[in-house]
Amino acid sequence: QVQVVESGGGLVQPGGSLRLSCAASGRILGINEMSWYRQAPGKQRELVAHINTGGYTNYADSVKGRFTISRDNAKNTGNLEMNSLKIEDTAVYYCNARIVTPQGLGVIVDDYWGQGTQVTVSS
Repeated sequence: QVQVVESGGGLVQPGGSLRLSCAASGRILGINEMSWYRQAPGKQRELVAHINTGGYTNYADSVKGRFTISRDNAKNTGNLEMNSLKIEDTAVYYCNARIVTPQGLGVIVDDYWGQGTQVTVSS
C-alpha cells in the first residue's frame, strides 16, 4: 500500500513564507515525477510546480520566482518552498507523485495523491 502525505500548511500573512512537504511511503521502487497542485474555492485544480527524476522543474507563471520545488529521491520526499506569498495563493495544496511499485515479476506506474494541506494567506 502506497501513501502520499502532505504537511506544512497553515496561516501566513501576505509576503510571508511557508514550506510544504510531501512524503511517500510503502512498497516504492522509485518516484518518476512529483508535482504540486492547488485548488482554491470555486476554482479548478491547477498545476503549481513539477519536478522530474533528473531535477528538471517547471512552474505556473503565477508562482515563478516565488516558489521552489525540490525532491530527495533517496527519501521519497519532496518540498515546495513558497515565498512572497499573496492572498491569491490561498488554496488547498496537493502533492502528486508518479510512483513505481512492484507487481509480480514486473512494475507498475501509477499516480498517487495526498489528502491536501490548507494554505491561507491573510492579514
